[in-house]
Amino acid sequence: MLRKTCALSLAFLLAMSGASHAAPGNPLILDAGNGLAVTTQPLADMAGQMILDKGGNAIDAAVAVGYALAVVHPQAGNIGGGGFAVIHTADGKDYALDFRETAPGAATRDMYLDAYGNVIPLASTRTYKAAGVPGTVAGMSAMLDRFGTMKLADVMATAIELAEKGYPISERQARVMAANHDKLSKFPTGRKYFLHENGTDYRAGEIFVQSDLAETLKRIAAEGPKGFYEGRTAELIEADMKANDGLITREDLLKYEVKWREPSTATYRGYKIVSMCPPSSGGAVIAQILNVMENADMRTLWAASPADAVHVMAEAMRQAYADRSEYMGDPDFVNVPVAELTSKEYARKIFDRINPNKATPSDNVRPGLEPLKEGTNTTHYSVVDKAGNAVSVTYTINESWGTGAAVDGAGFLLNNEMDDFSVKPGVPNVYGLVGGDANAVAPYKRPLSSMSPSIVSKEGKTVLVVGSPGGARIITTVLQVIANVVDRRMALNQAVSAPRYHMQWLPDELRIEPGNGLSNDDVSRLVGMGYTLSLQPFMGDVNAIMIDPETGKITGSHDSRHEF
Repeated sequence: MLRKTCALSLAFLLAMSGASHAAPGNPLILDAGNGLAVTTQPLADMAGQMILDKGGNAIDAAVAVGYALAVVHPQAGNIGGGGFAVIHTADGKDYALDFRETAPGAATRDMYLDAYGNVIPLASTRTYKAAGVPGTVAGMSAMLDRFGTMKLADVMATAIELAEKGYPISERQARVMAANHDKLSKFPTGRKYFLHENGTDYRAGEIFVQSDLAETLKRIAAEGPKGFYEGRTAELIEADMKANDGLITREDLLKYEVKWREPSTATYRGYKIVSMCPPSSGGAVIAQILNVMENADMRTLWAASPADAVHVMAEAMRQAYADRSEYMGDPDFVNVPVAELTSKEYARKIFDRINPNKATPSDNVRPGLEPLKEGTNTTHYSVVDKAGNAVSVTYTINESWGTGAAVDGAGFLLNNEMDDFSVKPGVPNVYGLVGGDANAVAPYKRPLSSMSPSIVSKEGKTVLVVGSPGGARIITTVLQVIANVVDRRMALNQAVSAPRYHMQWLPDELRIEPGNGLSNDDVSRLVGMGYTLSLQPFMGDVNAIMIDPETGKITGSHDSRHEF
């Protein structure tokens, strides 16, 4: 069975297969000696690289990039959202920072349901009640205070200048803004900040100035997090919420705090993978899928029969996403059985159930552990410095341009992160992901995430820093880049540009890209196994860095897909 929104013929899908790469690979980025900052936007690359070249470390540069992206990539870069960072320090230690958004204090479990218990359309995505309490500003300062070497005002200087003086809109950003015209037009603040006064779109080459955002950034640079969670900015946030039936209060802002957590760790064929722990499902789900794949000779399968390699990977994904739906949530509110889900023994049981010639219908797959006693738009960047520090950061406002509304007078977009909760257990969210009671809405709870900032090492040496946006597809995108490096021994730009596949249990379909690298025989075999193949646009926007363990040479790679 085939799908491309509507049904496709086998002949059409076969015509779309066969390319060796899903997207043309970008050239490798070479380190000039001070390390690399690799992001989705050239001006943000520049902001991070300037800090590295001035003698700042990877953490200093990561904070500079975070604020620069809030200016030059507003559809995903943000100070109005939140995210996660995985940090490896030069002394060999690993850290995980959770600066995920939290539900406001007035949030309730059924706040997005009508009187009949049905989900109110768009309530969790297109209203002021869709916004969680932002964590990015607190997260950036937490990183800098603990591991940085430079002052906040110094690392924010480029972002402030870009907001105050403006920068030329790129072709890519002009297309994205035009594609979201209706969304931005819905709210007065969306129109005010991201469209011309006459309501027309910005065009490529026009200078985009964000004066109110510049003033907000100046307050943060001068006062740190207090310049956001207290004072004038907090007043503006609360006033806008009250005027638009939102929930976030100054008390909510004052109560916000980041969480330093133990990162998720896994091994795969002698490599150590450090990724994000709950409330991100990324690290655990990547570990579970790779643990299943470890039971197969994936390198041989890819060489002999790519369809069989995709089959093993898809079946592992299917079970992992089923488990995600049941067991994953905020660990401060529910018991998340990470050790059980990521055990090699559990993975072996999953692998042993795989029929080599038949796909498992998702209706036949259920969360596999024993019952418990307790219950897109994102961007990623990677930074490495010459001393051996590495930072992998993924942060988000959920959908592209968040709610579409910005804080009046402050100039930044509101996230619609509340949709990442299970607004009604069993009902899919905007990314098609199904959740359960473990991820139900509750005051000050953090919604489950798929963000997967990751750092891969071997024998104590960092090999790969990687992550991606993509909603539900973040996990499968990141794990495939890792597997391409480990199993298929690809160069970094090849690993990033290679075709991607995605299975998330529900809906029961295997998503593939145009130019998906599958031969006619591969496509026919997968269809014959019972897969519904869904031909969809390119997946992900990876920004990765690789360090050669033998020479120490640092190279980077952007992703030419630029999904977001």
